[in-house]
Amino acid sequence: MATRLGIIKEKRKATGILGVLLMLDRTVDRLKATVAVRFEVADCIQLQETVASLTGSGDEGEGNTGPQARWARSKEAIGVVSAVGPGITSIEVGDIVGYVDNPMGSYAEEQIIPADVAIPIPPAMDYKTAASILLKGMTTYVLVLQAFKVQRGHTVLVHAAAGGVGSLLCQWAHALGATVIGTVSTEEKAVQATKDGCRHVIVYTKEDFVARVAEITSGKGVDVVYDAVGRDTFQGSLACLMPRGCMVSYGQSSGRPDPISVSKLTPKSLVLARPGLMHYTTTRDVLLQVAGEVFAAVTAGVLRVRVNHVYPLSEAARAHTDLEARRTCGSIVLVTDS
Repeated sequence: MATRLGIIKEKRKATGILGVLLMLDRTVDRLKATVAVRFEVADCIQLQETVASLTGSGDEGEGNTGPQARWARSKEAIGVVSAVGPGITSIEVGDIVGYVDNPMGSYAEEQIIPADVAIPIPPAMDYKTAASILLKGMTTYVLVLQAFKVQRGHTVLVHAAAGGVGSLLCQWAHALGATVIGTVSTEEKAVQATKDGCRHVIVYTKEDFVARVAEITSGKGVDVVYDAVGRDTFQGSLACLMPRGCMVSYGQSSGRPDPISVSKLTPKSLVLARPGLMHYTTTRDVLLQVAGEVFAAVTAGVLRVRVNHVYPLSEAARAHTDLEARRTCGSIVLVTDS
């Protein structure tokens, strides 16, 4: 059958509003499908998708319309299984599943995915909530419980505290007993960050976050910084750490940080981590275990999901434009038009 999907017409520049997203038809070959999923929620947009689209760091898709076009860089969705390949017994037609990370190309009405990446969604969880929590929640789990294990008594600095992952980081770190300091761009987002568990919120457009962290911690610094901003905050984040502190870099919305010498970490014996979810979910058992921990955290009220912005798939370009312009807060989901 033919399915609608998005292709981004590439703009090779590092900053600026996203270019053109075209909706094209492509036939899904069910005969070769491991699992075919008919999407209800085509994606929960991350800022990194917009950045990748603008910088040309995404993968090209087969069957594109020429050298200046490629599949939209998108990697999570929720939907209903519409077909299964031969020999697949763990998943049936009609099951509600999601997937994260790979394969790329979830800006579509339907997608073929390997059976071993399909994650069953709890029956009581609606599509939009599941899409909002799956990738971001699993990423948060890795950040606060594996890349650096947050514990009671820790002081944590979270950049972009009102963002999709940032808000979940604040909630989970707070639930673990940490003192959470968040940075945001506006007073409105500061209110949201406070609700998510931040004891201190820094509006970085009005005050120097490095100086403010030093004031809050009486010069001691923080145990860990979670930084998804990149170039604009990287050096300052290192300065905020206490001796033997850990800098967890998991994104670069402002661009790639400038290279640093490893010797820069020596004066305070700092640790620098750049974790990726795929390396913490290398088997299906672990993938399902991590997803299960996230679903349990939602059920227990540790994580509160807010779907603040919903766009039809055909308006994905507008969603990216609004995200890049920082007109959004919390989760942004694309729903299929049909």
